[in-house]
Amino acid sequence: MLFPRFRLSTWLRPVVLLALWSALLMATPARAVDPFTIRDIQVEGLQRVEPGTVFASMPLRIGDRYDDDKGGASIRALFALGLFTDVRLEVKGEVLVVVVEERPTVASLDFNGVREFDPAVLTQALKDIGLAEGRPFDKALLDRAEQELKRQYINRSLYAAEVVSTVTPTERNRVALSFTVSEGEPAQISEIRIVGNKVYPESTLRNLFDLDTGNWMSWYTKSNRYSRAKLNADLETLRSYYLARGYLEFRVDSTQVAMAPNKQEMTITINVIEGERFIVSAVRLAGNYLGREDEFKTLVTIRPGEAYNADQVAETVQAFTEHFGRFGYAFARVNSQPEIDRATNRVALVLNAEPARRAYVRRVNIAGNTRTRDEVIRRELRQYESAWYDGDKIRMSRNRVDRLGYFEQVGIETTEVPGTADQVDLNLTVKERPTGSLTLGAGYSSNEGLGLQFGINQSNAFGSGNSLGIQLDTSDYNRTVVFNTTNPYFTQDGVSRSFDLYDRVSRPYTDIDAYSLESQGGSLRFGLPLSERDTIYVGGGIERTTIVEGDYLPTAYERHIDDFGRTSTAYPLTLGWGRDNRDSALVPTEGNYLRASLEWSPSFLGGEVQYLRSTYQYQHYFPLTKQYTFALNSDLGWGFSLGDRPYPVFKNYYGGGLGSVRGFEPGSLGPRDEDTDRSYGGAKKFNLNFELQAPFPGAGNDRTLRVYAFYDMGNVYGPNESIDPQDWRSGVGLGLSWISPMGPLRLAYAWPVRKFDGDRIQHLQFQIGTSF
Repeated sequence: MLFPRFRLSTWLRPVVLLALWSALLMATPARAVDPFTIRDIQVEGLQRVEPGTVFASMPLRIGDRYDDDKGGASIRALFALGLFTDVRLEVKGEVLVVVVEERPTVASLDFNGVREFDPAVLTQALKDIGLAEGRPFDKALLDRAEQELKRQYINRSLYAAEVVSTVTPTERNRVALSFTVSEGEPAQISEIRIVGNKVYPESTLRNLFDLDTGNWMSWYTKSNRYSRAKLNADLETLRSYYLARGYLEFRVDSTQVAMAPNKQEMTITINVIEGERFIVSAVRLAGNYLGREDEFKTLVTIRPGEAYNADQVAETVQAFTEHFGRFGYAFARVNSQPEIDRATNRVALVLNAEPARRAYVRRVNIAGNTRTRDEVIRRELRQYESAWYDGDKIRMSRNRVDRLGYFEQVGIETTEVPGTADQVDLNLTVKERPTGSLTLGAGYSSNEGLGLQFGINQSNAFGSGNSLGIQLDTSDYNRTVVFNTTNPYFTQDGVSRSFDLYDRVSRPYTDIDAYSLESQGGSLRFGLPLSERDTIYVGGGIERTTIVEGDYLPTAYERHIDDFGRTSTAYPLTLGWGRDNRDSALVPTEGNYLRASLEWSPSFLGGEVQYLRSTYQYQHYFPLTKQYTFALNSDLGWGFSLGDRPYPVFKNYYGGGLGSVRGFEPGSLGPRDEDTDRSYGGAKKFNLNFELQAPFPGAGNDRTLRVYAFYDMGNVYGPNESIDPQDWRSGVGLGLSWISPMGPLRLAYAWPVRKFDGDRIQHLQFQIGTSF
């Protein structure tokens, strides 16, 4: 028989040869090692891996019986470590030799061309996928690393970013990895379209979004950079806007995001279906309310006869859930079930509650505090571990941590404990912010010579929760040394302790012959907590004040010298009360703050001056909307003498500037000296401030950068003068508030509304660290 002849094409020949070779190998019996008892195990090829790691991973030991199955298992176990590129076993008599070839390790990670990120951020991103210095190098990880870097750039709207990796072998079986990045320009949103809306104009709906097509603040807010997370948040805002106005069946039908070929411009199109507007016809309770239906009914904010409002429904459901939490029911479920009548466009709401079971808190986990110690946070918690779950105490704990002022964000989440029916964990997450400020300065003048200034103020020194402040000024005519510190938990019960020491020499005029004031003193104060929001302060101190006579000495100071002499000593005792109900100490939007203090220098302690000095301050914050806040601040001070001698002039109050009446020079309000026409303060003061706080234009909902409009009024009065509204100064203006890395910064430009002849006007004023 004749067989036809076939010609193999060129590309088939290697395939056929490979198949024949594989068949030959399969037909050849595998080489087997006769079983034997292992007398010794040796390892060859190790460079950095410890021999103990190899021995601990193998299922074979000296004295064991070796066979091929155990050998194969040993090879698989060593490969599973991920430390070796090759593993083989050799038998020399009764000695088992393990020959390995280690993977190279990563010696260094370098990034070139990176401007958008801190390299530490990218290093951490690669570490999360397993690529880091000191770890074994795997080529498969290199591809994942490039994709991860691209993903990081895509999250910043840099879709044109390209990443090229380079592997350079180094000594001792290591490799240096270098990533060269071509970032390109960020993709910007060129257009946002909303299609299908009939009730509300497109411009109104677009103004709800944080994403936009760019404005003059886009360099700061980056609002014109596309982000899927931001778009989802904007869509949720859009949905909430309709649901809060009765459009129960509103939905986003589709969303298209189109990228231009140059990867620099994006177009977003949102298709919506508004549906009909519904009116609430009734609200009913169903389910188990623990026999407290009347209590829960008082929490309902939904009003029959009004348009359906999803915000009111969510608020009611949240209030129900929190009320269940007060009784320990952490797993309570409250559902709002709408019964829709489309014929009349009415909806009845049924609030169905199932309290489930009571739970207690197993553990409180804290995350995000890279500098602040755990104990600083934990001592503010009022929900304790192994205690029954209490919603009120959890919210109080969150607010107390936020009021510390150490964190930009504070959040608490509740998670169930797997495998248990009555336990939960609380996960408290914080985001830290800078809590200190540093001031350095130097100057030289012919009058004062060389002067050095140094100041440090740290409200969370070394992450301990203690505050520490030091100020130094070494000029010849204005020398200052101030030291103060506060331990908010001097005792475990929350009693605070504060020290203040100071030595000041101040000369109001640069003239070498001008008068000066010298003061030294110190004080010790304790804060005694009465409740979660109320604290009583008690303390005492010593003050020594010397008036060095010279030119330009005000008449009031001359009278003081006549009454008390050039040097006078006081031993003031202090008593104060503080209450803080604000939602945040850093950027408050609701709540109030109250502070009252009394300073008494009695005669029985032996000081030359006897007086009583009281101060009262009250602040209140009213949230108008999510973005706008109205704030009120009032400040009243009153001092008078005890005995026959007058009120000491160095205890006077001063007015004008930030924290008082803006638009007037700081310290310029009140009685003036007849000769110098300068204010020397007064024994009484009154300030009233109003502010309307709003987001900075273009900054969206960023609470750290805000603008405000204000109206101030007040004045300072002498000891024999009454507080008369006819004498009040007032000012109106605009300001900027920014939580900067150096601390809270406030800038104000004011126009005096009511002023008198001789008033010193100062339109632009600036300060770091003030609240009003």
